Amino acid sequence: MAVLNAAVVGLGWWGKTIVEGMKDSSKLRVVRAVGNVNPAAAEYARAQGLAYSTNYEDALTDPAVGAVILCTPNLQHVDQVVRAAAAGKHVFCEKPLAMDRRGAQACVDACNRARVILGVGHERRFEPPILELQKLAASGALGTLLQVEANFSQDKFLGLPADNWRGSPREAPAGPMTATGIHLLDLAVSFLGAPARVFVNVRQLGSQLKNGDTLGALVTFKSGANALLTAILATPYFGRFCLFGSQGWAEVRDKSHPDKPTGSTLTVCLRGQEPTATDYPPVFAVRRNLEAFADAVASRASYPMPQSEMVANIAALEAIFKSAESGNVEDVES
Repeated sequence: MAVLNAAVVGLGWWGKTIVEGMKDSSKLRVVRAVGNVNPAAAEYARAQGLAYSTNYEDALTDPAVGAVILCTPNLQHVDQVVRAAAAGKHVFCEKPLAMDRRGAQACVDACNRARVILGVGHERRFEPPILELQKLAASGALGTLLQVEANFSQDKFLGLPADNWRGSPREAPAGPMTATGIHLLDLAVSFLGAPARVFVNVRQLGSQLKNGDTLGALVTFKSGANALLTAILATPYFGRFCLFGSQGWAEVRDKSHPDKPTGSTLTVCLRGQEPTATDYPPVFAVRRNLEAFADAVASRASYPMPQSEMVANIAALEAIFKSAESGNVEDVES
């Protein structure tokens, strides 16, 4: 089996998580890292046996690198994706892919022109109970899909330095949405289709985070279904995703934060039946996503996230930013 050699661009918390999580993968191997001038980053790369530089172009011109994995601040993503595609490198970009619909479409178009694979860091799609929920919905067992209720809250950002980009209203507007809520939005799109309108409230209530720590969003889809999304950055971890249909409902509830998973529970309740609960052991879904990306690069399988959903998710995110600023219902550009 061909192994995909990749460069991780950005050696912060998440970049290191990917480097360490992919060490024994038989499908994707990290061989290079790109970081900043911080000596600690260079030392970390050396300790991991990785080639290291501070210049992104070094990864794009390295013949040993077949793909780049972008773990960089949000506003850098579009330019970095387009440059990687132009260099003939496959691209895996951490969420969000872009900050507006135009940027997301530019990423998709650039990768398609260059005939390279584009993957996105929405690893929640790869968790076994979510995959089972997808099968359940596709089978028609839940009937017509009516609504999503979901929450992804954590307090990991409370210790960030004041100048960290994750707390910047420019780099991460509607902070809880770009941090965690974007995963829920992505899952909602995967179940309910194209979004039509959003209404959002985000406030700074329990932290120093200038871009807000408490968010509630109502997303209405073209089908008429809704998603009620909650994301909080000032409370201990809580995660659930519940899908309601005309014939039943199903909920995935996490036991711990996904970066250190201890498992989850899928509860299903169909009309006329008692609820049934199934426990799932922990998996490192980030790795499953990256290995699916490697499979697509090697033509072993198609990448399972449709590009239309990549763009629809970011179109809804753009409308969420507008609604958070205006306080009004905002249409999603289609």
